[in-house]
Amino acid sequence: MFSSLFYKKSSLRKEITNAMSKKAKNKGAQKETETHSKTEGPLSVDKANNIIISILAKPGAKQSAITSFSPEGVGVQIGAPPSEGEANTELVKYMASVLGLRKSDVVLDKGFKSKSKTLKITANLTLDDIKSKLLKEIQDS
Repeated sequence: MFSSLFYKKSSLRKEITNAMSKKAKNKGAQKETETHSKTEGPLSVDKANNIIISILAKPGAKQSAITSFSPEGVGVQIGAPPSEGEANTELVKYMASVLGLRKSDVVLDKGFKSKSKTLKITANLTLDDIKSKLLKEIQDS
């Protein structure tokens, strides 16, 4: 009797664990699809209507400049060394000036220690506005 009761408890525990892990997997997949609703190349809009820009950073350049606009990301040379967050600060400052925004409207969201970074734009701009400003900056430089 004791062994059958133990078996029932352990099988019930396995069923609960499996059900919980399936819910967690489904929830994670759902979150990932909800995070970026509109996408146009390296630009996307999150559910809070912030614009997300994927950046491919190249720190240590002589001057800051946008070098490319591809589906993988916006290539940006950063005129600061990649040490102690100097390049990250320069990236935010440079992108704010290119987009005509305040520094507080441009936030480094991901990639603090990586060359692949994500910027969040909290200002009220459209994807087309940002895309045209970035492409104009590429042509001007």
